[in-house]
Amino acid sequence: MLMGDQMVQTLSRRNLLSLAAAAGMAPVLAAEARAAATELKFGPARPFSYDALKAMARERAAKPYVAPPRPNQEIVAQIDYDNHGKLRFNKDVALFGTGPGAYPVTFQHVGRYFPKTVRMYSLANGQAREVLYDPNYFTIGPEHPAARLAPEPSAFAGLWLQEARSRDWKAEEPWATWLGASYFRAVGELGQVGLSARGIALAPGQGPGPEEFPDFVAFWIEAAANEGDPVTLYALLDSPSLSGAYRFLCRRTSGVIMDIDASLNFRARVGHLGVAPLTSMYWYSETTTSRGIDWRPEVHDSDGLAIWTGTGERIWRPLNNPPRIMTSSFVDRAPRGFGLLQRDREFLHYLDGVKYEKRPSAWVEPLGDWGRGAVQIVEMPTDDEIHDNIVAMWVPEEAAEAGASRDYRYRLSWLADEPTPTPLARVMATRLGRGGQPGQPRPIGVQKFLIEFKGGPLVNLPRGALPEPVLWASRGSFGSYRHIEAVPNDVPGHWRVQFDLQVRDTEPVEMRCYLKVGDQVASETWLYQYLPPG
Repeated sequence: MLMGDQMVQTLSRRNLLSLAAAAGMAPVLAAEARAAATELKFGPARPFSYDALKAMARERAAKPYVAPPRPNQEIVAQIDYDNHGKLRFNKDVALFGTGPGAYPVTFQHVGRYFPKTVRMYSLANGQAREVLYDPNYFTIGPEHPAARLAPEPSAFAGLWLQEARSRDWKAEEPWATWLGASYFRAVGELGQVGLSARGIALAPGQGPGPEEFPDFVAFWIEAAANEGDPVTLYALLDSPSLSGAYRFLCRRTSGVIMDIDASLNFRARVGHLGVAPLTSMYWYSETTTSRGIDWRPEVHDSDGLAIWTGTGERIWRPLNNPPRIMTSSFVDRAPRGFGLLQRDREFLHYLDGVKYEKRPSAWVEPLGDWGRGAVQIVEMPTDDEIHDNIVAMWVPEEAAEAGASRDYRYRLSWLADEPTPTPLARVMATRLGRGGQPGQPRPIGVQKFLIEFKGGPLVNLPRGALPEPVLWASRGSFGSYRHIEAVPNDVPGHWRVQFDLQVRDTEPVEMRCYLKVGDQVASETWLYQYLPPG
């Protein structure tokens, strides 16, 4: 869940010498200590353009798939989480560290969880030069497993975009990273990282076989001339089913804004294509408490899926940690946007120093008409916070056939909220409890729901007007108990709805609720998948 120096644990040179001395190895250690590199090494310059990269991807897709190189797998498997944390890149040799770019770039080493070579290129004036791997770029002690790797193939696995050179960037966390398969992420407005994005997803959670994870196998990095200008990354994606060319225009704002072009070419038929996929972690929240499993009130990087449909409806779908893999589809045409958000910003709701209340929200805005399909969310069971168990993506209605090509453009915003929040009241919390009324026998098979709405038209209601809940469920029956009231917290426009639902079996129930005042819609639409207990 962490990035940058947060995930680095360093064993000092003094400790290394002490350990070596205890083993009678101190002289050898000192003699074999690596000399730090003083500058990057580059290959010869070659012409490059995005059109040429797209042509390269098309040519690859017309040929059998060849997996990217891997440094010695037996050795790389020994570079676990702790060992990888000791492999610090020497920021004194960072790409653009002394210019001409505004934002330096540092590189990441292969390890157990990202074992494949990724080629890196510096791009300027239409000319690309490969950044040649040198183990002396990294703090590799003689006893570290990485010290036994051969110089080839390259041990670069990813890259970090660092803060501007005008700042104390060497002491700060990176603002965007690409590491492992096609995963990448960025810092939000509140200074934290959390959820991730991917270049593409192929049938996640669909089974029965393992999911296919395409890889970014090469990056071309073009500097931002000035702060606020975009850093441009070009990437080559490859996998057994497809090959693709990507362009990222990455702007460091109060958060991070990425304009992404993806040009995909299919080697094989892909029946379930996940475009602009987001990946996050949801263990539990106020909706489903920990029940004594953990001392913290809530643990999640995201707490809901937000959708702005092609017809203009605003939807909020709280996340679940289900007992089995569950997939929900929200059919649409030309969606205006969707994202995984972290709405709960109260520290007391988490009580954790890892700052879950500051995790970013990620919002996908299609640029152009994406046609018919569905925003789809895949929710997988988890019993810990170390597992990403949520995937949200756009799934086109039609399968991608072998030999076909598709292009997608979208803007990905890493902020604290949606870039264009709804003017309607928003859902702030979803709570579940036993059905019935206090002081009376509780009916069997009845669940109580409480939904909190806040803001929008609810702030200045006409005199005597009350919001009215509009409810729907795919199965079951609503009880006679139904109540709406203003939340007694002196905050204008904060209302909560309570109702009971009776269900006779354990099959999922799709639910829907929104508020209206008179004949006007006053809130976004709350959608929920209720999983009755066994």
